[in-house]
Amino acid sequence: MRIRSTVAWVVAAGLLLTGCTASTAESGLDKGTTLTVAVDEAFDSSNPATTYGNSTANLGVGSLTNDWFFSVDDTPAVVRDESFGHYERVSTDPLTVKYTVNSGVKWSDGTAVDAADLLLNWVANSRARDTPGYVPGALADAQTHEIKGDLPADTVYFDSGAQPDSGLGLVHDLPTVSDDNRSITMVYSAPYADWELVFPAALPAHVVGQKALGLTDSAESKKAVSSAITSGDTGPLSRVASVWNSGFNFTEMPADTELMLSTGPYTISGIEAGESVTLTANPEYTGARKPSIETVVLRRIGDPLAAVQALGTGEVDVLSTPATAAVADSLEALENVTSLSGSGGTYEHIDVQAAQSKSGVFDDLRVRQAFLRVVPRQQMVDELVTPVAGDPAVPRDSQVLVPGTPGYAESVKQNGSRAYADVDVPGARALLAAAGVSAPEVCVLYESSNPRRVQEFTLIAASAAQAGFVVTDCGDPDWRELLGAANHYDAALFGWSTPSLAVSATSDTFRTGGSNNFSYFSNPEVDAVTAALGVELDPATQIDLQQRLDTLLWDNAYGLPLFDLPIVTAHSDRVTGVAPSILAPQLLWNLPDWTVDDSR
Repeated sequence: MRIRSTVAWVVAAGLLLTGCTASTAESGLDKGTTLTVAVDEAFDSSNPATTYGNSTANLGVGSLTNDWFFSVDDTPAVVRDESFGHYERVSTDPLTVKYTVNSGVKWSDGTAVDAADLLLNWVANSRARDTPGYVPGALADAQTHEIKGDLPADTVYFDSGAQPDSGLGLVHDLPTVSDDNRSITMVYSAPYADWELVFPAALPAHVVGQKALGLTDSAESKKAVSSAITSGDTGPLSRVASVWNSGFNFTEMPADTELMLSTGPYTISGIEAGESVTLTANPEYTGARKPSIETVVLRRIGDPLAAVQALGTGEVDVLSTPATAAVADSLEALENVTSLSGSGGTYEHIDVQAAQSKSGVFDDLRVRQAFLRVVPRQQMVDELVTPVAGDPAVPRDSQVLVPGTPGYAESVKQNGSRAYADVDVPGARALLAAAGVSAPEVCVLYESSNPRRVQEFTLIAASAAQAGFVVTDCGDPDWRELLGAANHYDAALFGWSTPSLAVSATSDTFRTGGSNNFSYFSNPEVDAVTAALGVELDPATQIDLQQRLDTLLWDNAYGLPLFDLPIVTAHSDRVTGVAPSILAPQLLWNLPDWTVDDSR
């Protein structure tokens, strides 16, 4: 195996947003070429904007099947796609943004992308037309949070997780549609720091309308969807929301192929439930990201060593996985394979359920603090990270800021993380005694098929036992489906990926009711700080707020960051162009630029 120069995939806060055109593979489509990429999650939705569909796997497929106004490269920085359309901030007071789709941009069925698609995107991701106070209740699966079934008549609820005080939630008023029906202009009710990053790729409004309203003609369907949004008519809009929420969720090839329409370089051509997704170059594609490889198979392999073995046998061509000693040794034995190693954008952490836990013990702050005092972070780093990183590694000491970015070092000095630097068994016992608790049971959810997570769980269980905790096993291969399930577990051990360049990106994780707040954590001060981050435009003040948020999370024993996950990306020498990014869709962000050469 050849090892290329090590790269550090570290996000830098305050990066300038660029305005260049998306990169394009110079070569044309190479007919008959096929590539297989190992991924660790299964695809289950072509709408990653829902709380259920928001996964790296779905975002990866979406990035290849949909073009949009912008994407994020491996710098990481925003890259505008001028071949799709353009957007501009036309005013700062009030904040006003205009999006325009280029003439000739079409869905893969030939239907034009236009203002109807943009309006649907606004109403779903702002929730401006949602029925006040409505929660899906029994419609939402208790474990996966997937909304199943139709909403009650005249009830509108878009499952995007949007809040009225941040992001598109600040666009309360109906956007203005241009006369040529290719632009919408949105006016924010307050300043918003991350305005450039909040408008995700859209679903086809004509398909949503056909499914929701029983129409067959694309033009009529678009008009009906736009009319429902414009008028706020809750009858049809309720049905539109139901389709948007769950109509694009599927784990095998749907009978209705319109659910898989594309504006991007690839279309979905095959799905094996839980196993793989096959993508084929879109023959109707006219955008800038013209692909070279005709067929791409995204094959789910959850076990990193199994993925390496598949690379060695030629069953897969590219993989990206957390680095372990076993993975490094296995890759070293392979021939005709090139590897890149570095620190990825994912960090391991353990969160405790502040409410609705299996045992209820963590409702008490002192019990949360006691448990976190006996999590052996340094031992984990010494045994799981340093052997594969090469240099001595240290735990991550911030829930909010990334090591090496402005504000991180200062935050660590004052955020309270020092209290958790070493295992403190006497301190944990004293906290349990003060809480009047003995032998508290803690069931930990983790990915039981992942060897590293098994090691982490084992180390935690042994250490916590010294303070009197009874740590039990809630591990599951399908752990992701159980995140947030009420009364199912007490603590969760998993990885967070750096979600975006947005300074407000952590809001959905830490604020009350946030779409990524799986631990039922709720704190008024945290809510106030996350709200302030969303509207603060001054970089220095943004860092101050992030540091304040960091301290609040440590003070309230939200959980523990453990360590940044070392990542290795490896590919067959027949593949060129692989350049992983720390941000979703990570490895797949520039796949259209990859090429294969079977003569190598």
